[in-house]
Amino acid sequence: MGSTLLMDLLALPAFTDNYIWMLHNGREALVIDPGDAAPVQQALSDAGLTLSAILVTHHHMDHVGGLAALQREGLPVYGPRHEDIAGITHPLGEGDTLTWRGLDMQVLDVPGHTRGHIAYFLPDGLGSLDPDPLLFAGDTLFSAGCGRVFDGTIEQLYDSLSKLSRLPDATRICCTHEYTLGNLRFAQAVEPHNPALVSHTAHCEALRAQSLPTLPSTLRVEKGINPFLRCTQSDVVASALQHGAEDARPQAIFAALRQWKNRF
Repeated sequence: MGSTLLMDLLALPAFTDNYIWMLHNGREALVIDPGDAAPVQQALSDAGLTLSAILVTHHHMDHVGGLAALQREGLPVYGPRHEDIAGITHPLGEGDTLTWRGLDMQVLDVPGHTRGHIAYFLPDGLGSLDPDPLLFAGDTLFSAGCGRVFDGTIEQLYDSLSKLSRLPDATRICCTHEYTLGNLRFAQAVEPHNPALVSHTAHCEALRAQSLPTLPSTLRVEKGINPFLRCTQSDVVASALQHGAEDARPQAIFAALRQWKNRF
């Protein structure tokens, strides 16, 4: 990948707490999970960009609601092979790859939140000037949290987060909701003696006070604060056992945490 590759990453706010992620090179743009067309159209207009690709992670309306208004003849729309989404031109699944303006992306199956959810992983990041890997995680992994189970299963979600946890620690996690502060409150209930939670909460509160996103996070940070990635840590295990975990197996701890979070 050439050193002249310059790419910007933007989080476009949508609805009350969604982010539509945009990559652009100053001329062309790609967007991920455009639940609403208006923020995308505004960003394209403001920067004089042409939309040349759309990526979708799953079928929920707050991720696909803007597709119809953004589509045009010849515009590629990539999305999950195992979900029924109107407008997908390139169905994708585990092992598939795509390249957009010099950026190489790998498709990962990460079911659980929905049955056919996929994620997009850029192992080389945004090029040699910005090489840390990048993950567009949809609603599978959030900062300090994870998605609810809708039409997937809790077993699938556990396996998907285990898969994502094996990516490089430097991977930047681009989630699609600004849920971080609420998730951190839950994480502190699970693990009240974790000092990393205190410092990261202060960091995120400062960002939100300036109306800035708490994202992207990194996998390194998430491994220190996200209870759903810490199912073998003694304090997490102890808390989950007090909140309905059947036993201390990581899968049982994870399931209990997810049920607890649903009620939190």
